[in-house]
Amino acid sequence: KNPPGHSAWKLIDRAGCRGLRVGGAHMSEKHCNFLINDGEASAADIEDLGEEVRRRVLADSGIELQWEVRRIGLRRQSGGEMVSEGDET
Repeated sequence: KNPPGHSAWKLIDRAGCRGLRVGGAHMSEKHCNFLINDGEASAADIEDLGEEVRRRVLADSGIELQWEVRRIGLRRQSGGEMVSEGDET
């Protein structure tokens, strides 16, 4: 998601995340704000890749990116524990 006054892809690129890989997932070389499943990525790979990008962008720019997709299910917190998230309606 683009933070006010910034383009997410520019922040991601500047933080050195173009092509970054976690397991079977990587950031696109062509459009560096797209997470790509190479066909064998687990949900955890996608989640971990997105969180690593968020960490690197925060360290590089001081801007905390927000997920643009709505995640449903379990997610891993920074301490490693899994918590429920999503459709509570």
